Amino acid sequence: MASRSTLSRAFGRNAPLLVVIALILLLVLIGGVMTDRFLTTRNLVNIFEQSTGLGLVSLGQTLVILTGGIDLSLGSVMSLAATLSSGIINKDPALMITVLPMVIVLATAIGALNGALIDRLGVHPLIVTLGTGTVVQGMILLYAMTPIGAMPVEMGVLSYGRFLGLPIGASLMVLAFILAALWLRYTGTGRDVYAFGDDPAAARLLGINRLKLLMIVYGMCGFFAAIAGIYVAVRLGVGSPYLGQNYTLASITPVVVGGTMLSGGRGGVIGSLLGVFLVSVLNNLLNFMQVSTHIQLVAQALIIIAAVSVYLDAKRRMA
Repeated sequence: MASRSTLSRAFGRNAPLLVVIALILLLVLIGGVMTDRFLTTRNLVNIFEQSTGLGLVSLGQTLVILTGGIDLSLGSVMSLAATLSSGIINKDPALMITVLPMVIVLATAIGALNGALIDRLGVHPLIVTLGTGTVVQGMILLYAMTPIGAMPVEMGVLSYGRFLGLPIGASLMVLAFILAALWLRYTGTGRDVYAFGDDPAAARLLGINRLKLLMIVYGMCGFFAAIAGIYVAVRLGVGSPYLGQNYTLASITPVVVGGTMLSGGRGGVIGSLLGVFLVSVLNNLLNFMQVSTHIQLVAQALIIIAAVSVYLDAKRRMA
């Protein structure tokens, strides 16, 4: 009986991951039946490659949601990083070494500012990040209202380079998820993220510094948004002021699908990584079916609603 109970609890904890894995396999099977081009090495590598931008922003969003928050400025920060990088560098590789760190630090600072405002103003993260995102988007449009500049060809290795046959950018994205998982599990600050998301009042009684924690987590979200913006700009060859527009909603989808509760304190980055692959495989399959991008966004929204409904129902049953 004890072993059955242990297995039941283990299955319950890992149920979201197992469901996502099963859905990925199902979509791959459907794609393989529909067309012989779907399961080719070229297409599978392409799916892996195209998941990078979404993966990076979803990683940052996961860390924020684990604290019970949300970051709606993420897409604007991503656009800021892409537009500034492309506009200032403008094909000059000599500027990369100074401009890219500057842009990444700026995006991280915006994220940290979000955390500080949430703590000091006592306003819900949704409102704070919506406001800062609007301000950032306005700043971008003051700088450029259309695609500007160009990324140097030397940066192409980030998006199109291969190591042992695997895309370098996508491999670094997976490495970032692994490091984040280790950080959450084995460091004091990482464990504080779960404690705070689970019960903020109890976390304060335990001595967790709310301001410091929120600045770290939202700063990391800004950091990953900047990396994602630069990566996508390199793929496109140019930075656009609207580049990150669809990534805010998209970054939430893998998080909730991967089992992280929007209320915080439950879930993890590995589930989000699987969610990223699920969304990427689904979008690739819909592309083969010649379904428009607008319909793909609708599909992502429906996935969010379904996933949240299922996990809320499971939470009520456990209560």
